[in-house]
Amino acid sequence: MHAFQLTRYGGEPSLQQLTDPVPGPGEVLLEIHACGLNFADLLMVKGTYQDTPKVPFTLGMEVCGTVIAQGPGVTTPTIGSRVAVFGGQGGLAEKGVFPAERCSVVPEKMPAETAAGFMVTYGTSHLALTRRAGLQPDETLLVLGAAGGVGLTAVEVGKALGANVIAVARGADKLAVAKAAGADHLIDSDEDDVKARVKELGGADVVYDPIGGDLFKAALGVCNREARVITIGFASGDVPQIPANIILVKNITVIGFYWGGYLKFNADALTDSLAECMDWYSQGRLHPHVSHVLPLDRAEEALDLIRSRASTGKVVVTP
Repeated sequence: MHAFQLTRYGGEPSLQQLTDPVPGPGEVLLEIHACGLNFADLLMVKGTYQDTPKVPFTLGMEVCGTVIAQGPGVTTPTIGSRVAVFGGQGGLAEKGVFPAERCSVVPEKMPAETAAGFMVTYGTSHLALTRRAGLQPDETLLVLGAAGGVGLTAVEVGKALGANVIAVARGADKLAVAKAAGADHLIDSDEDDVKARVKELGGADVVYDPIGGDLFKAALGVCNREARVITIGFASGDVPQIPANIILVKNITVIGFYWGGYLKFNADALTDSLAECMDWYSQGRLHPHVSHVLPLDRAEEALDLIRSRASTGKVVVTP
């Protein structure tokens, strides 16, 4: 089989020909139909992600595929089932082995390209906004990077929870995508004074921040009293330092959130959250946006779409 592997941190991943993997105890072998890419894949290439595997390894954190073999002790999912799974690695390949307990059967009408990019982004936004931030109906949610993979789902999930959503993104095209996802107010971070515009709109009760840097600082300055700021990531490359005096004076809570970390201490929280997201999708309340679908031999180009911020929503590779 072919797999897109990294052999040296900071090096160039490349397409390799490998022997087919064999599922071990508690694992299933999938024929992979689609793999959703994430910003974390870029960090793994550098070796800076918090859960970067040892080299060599195959990139690709989340997939949709068909079960073609079961390891010892596995009864479900059954052979022939179409499932989605967050494996943390191994997705950019024609086949892969993954923990059976992490597999979720995909709704019949959900395309593979949608299912492959559904878990991390919707799971992140749903669990962050419900469990961690406690977003309430009629509160104002400020979403930074609102046209990106997780940011766009935060817009959708925020609206589904009844919030008033302010979307911040770069350029008219990306803001149009955020508007289509349900954003009530749009701010162009390339053209507008973000801080001034949010103040005009009454400030923010919850901030969803996958960007960091100067946008984090601007958002902190427009928080209402008892606001909650969720740090999702630092796509800007700048990890901001938090001025404790500001969070003290306004009783602001800054919340760290790492979706994948729940696998280690509360996997049930992920399972329940994803089940609700899948239910919302089946009800027509969520409309995943995939801007690019590329074949496996163009995986580097697919990663570069995320690196250059040329994509909106998800980028998916189809082995």
